[in-house]
Amino acid sequence: MKKKLAIEDLLRIMARLRSPTGCPWDREQSHMTLRRHAIEEVYELIDAIEARDDHEIAEELGDLLLQVVFHCQLARERGAFDFERVCRLLVEKLIRRHPHIFGRTKVKDVDEVWANWEKIKRAEKHGTKRARHSAFDGIPKHLPALLRAEKLVKKARKVFGSNEQQPAKRQANKTGVAAELFELTSLAQMRGWSAEELLSAEIKKRERGLRKREKSLRS
Repeated sequence: MKKKLAIEDLLRIMARLRSPTGCPWDREQSHMTLRRHAIEEVYELIDAIEARDDHEIAEELGDLLLQVVFHCQLARERGAFDFERVCRLLVEKLIRRHPHIFGRTKVKDVDEVWANWEKIKRAEKHGTKRARHSAFDGIPKHLPALLRAEKLVKKARKVFGSNEQQPAKRQANKTGVAAELFELTSLAQMRGWSAEELLSAEIKKRERGLRKREKSLRS
């Protein structure tokens, strides 16, 4: 007798929880109400990874998978897509974006792998409503401000060169930079400001300027 896969049990349980006789809480959820839970689960997974606790990692990965399955069930109910579709899209993407493994493309290092990945990604979205007209498109809007700033700086250096966004002369070691970040956060708090909000506002201003510069280079 063929052993039933655990993923089949998971999909069946999720459908049951969402059924008319299922769990009241699960039945009330939507893509919008669940979005914060996905973020929380990712942070809990990071905690488990940093603790090097294999049991916790496995459990937190399960909680993260639950978010995927939950969203797939919601989409299935409205006829949009299902878990099989999500897996199929991922399989196709992995094959398409690794031509050096599944095709005949030759690469010499990781930098070329990433360059090919970005090129393929742009081609995938070209001509669609998700087309990326700027190198700065695709940075998640809801990233924490510091992570978003890091991605913006990285993109800027790729567009304008490695000397782009050079900081003013300050302490160059990790300890010094960490101390400055903490002290700036403390200063903002003492003034009654949110360091997160301040950085988010600065990122928006810098991004507008970078996009204008990028557009002028292309014209």
